Amino acid sequence: MSQGLLVLNAGSSSIKFSVFALPAGDGELELVCRGLQENIGEDNPHFKAFDHAGQVLADIRLTAPEGQYRKLGPELRRRASDPLLTPPPPSTPVSTAIYDHQAALRDLLTWLKKTPGLPEVIAVGHRVVHGGEEYSDPQLLTPETVTRLAHFIPLAPLHQPHNLAGIHALSAVRPDLPQVGCFDTAFHYVQPELAKLFALPRVYRAEGVRRYGFHGLSYEFIAGHLAEIMGTPATGRVVVAHLGNGASMCAMRDGQSIASTMGFTAIEGLPMGTRTGSLDPGVLIYLIEQHGMGAKDLTNLLYKQSGLLGLSGISNDMRELLASPDPNARLAVDYFCYRIARELGSLAAALGGLDALVFTGGIGEHAAAVREQVCARSAWLGVEMDAAANARDAQRIDQAGSRTAVWVLPTNEELVIARHTRRLVLGG
Repeated sequence: MSQGLLVLNAGSSSIKFSVFALPAGDGELELVCRGLQENIGEDNPHFKAFDHAGQVLADIRLTAPEGQYRKLGPELRRRASDPLLTPPPPSTPVSTAIYDHQAALRDLLTWLKKTPGLPEVIAVGHRVVHGGEEYSDPQLLTPETVTRLAHFIPLAPLHQPHNLAGIHALSAVRPDLPQVGCFDTAFHYVQPELAKLFALPRVYRAEGVRRYGFHGLSYEFIAGHLAEIMGTPATGRVVVAHLGNGASMCAMRDGQSIASTMGFTAIEGLPMGTRTGSLDPGVLIYLIEQHGMGAKDLTNLLYKQSGLLGLSGISNDMRELLASPDPNARLAVDYFCYRIARELGSLAAALGGLDALVFTGGIGEHAAAVREQVCARSAWLGVEMDAAANARDAQRIDQAGSRTAVWVLPTNEELVIARHTRRLVLGG
């Protein structure tokens, strides 16, 4: 049996996973399958898996009232007598059954082991949002390292606990599997000290209140991929716009992070699907004093009710907003593009100029209308877009002779994690 690596991104009620096969030699890792476990902790968990081409391998649901799993898809129908997943205890009602990260990962590993054609998992890499000021590189996870990572929960309370829950759950299910943590903050570790500061009393800096930056795994991939395409590590002054439900931008000089739009948390900078982006702190004081909001109220407002959803009152999905005739949808799109263009100017100033702009992420890769508006607003930076190339989502969308190159590049955070996992576990 071939061997492979499992990559996990654990959230509060979901686990995204990818499986990469190890090559026979020193070649590139190969994506074999990917999928999602969702509604973890609820009464209707759902497991989906797809092969490297996007064909469905599994679609499994927990159904009421019996509390059994319905098996769908050709392979699972063929083996319908094989209970791949762990049902709740027979005496436990579905509505109160606890299907946690540990149960989900046990089921995932069982499915991977029993599904023909998939490699044997020999190590696991995790996306971990925060590495604090200590971890500038991926780490082979030990109990001591995981304990230390728990100290960063106050710095990323909506992400870090769930990333660690996946690590703990896997340790309980398969303590023999080596695990590697890859941090979204690590890529920005090399930023100049001035780029990391807030103008607050130094006592808070000593507590770790500083700019960290996020989406580092995506930026790491784009930096390496752009260098490969250009055939040189000297890629110049580049701004990468990672645009999706979560959105940020990063200024790079020759593949090194110089500045980023996200700071202490993953809420600063651009407006996102449901997050505000940068906000005058005085607004928070106003909401506390005039509306009696507490920390939980503000967290819900800033992270879940704002951004594109809050502006439009319609959706946090850019595809729906672009298709909608509602003027509020147009307002949300225009504001999103306006803020990208403003941040681009700021990041270009940090770089001392601009040689290339890269769009990535779901919106960056597929929303031609967003790219068009951003480029139009950025003409003063030497951006000249080729409308026909942009319309077909070409890899390069600037006009011949444009002073600033404009790229559209898909990101691959999972491959970055798999590469680091192979290096730390296998030394390759």
